[in-house]
Amino acid sequence: MTTEESAELKRLKRKNAELKRANEILKAAASFFAAELDRPHTRS
Repeated sequence: MTTEESAELKRLKRKNAELKRANEILKAAASFFAAELDRPHTRS
């Protein structure tokens, strides 16, 4: 493996980890808002 390939692999692994974290945040947000929509609302 060349130095360039090694650097590219490292960059891609870092980007993959970043995207996985973003995906987890989006899943949590979707669950939160889905729960809010399912909750009965009372009017004052």
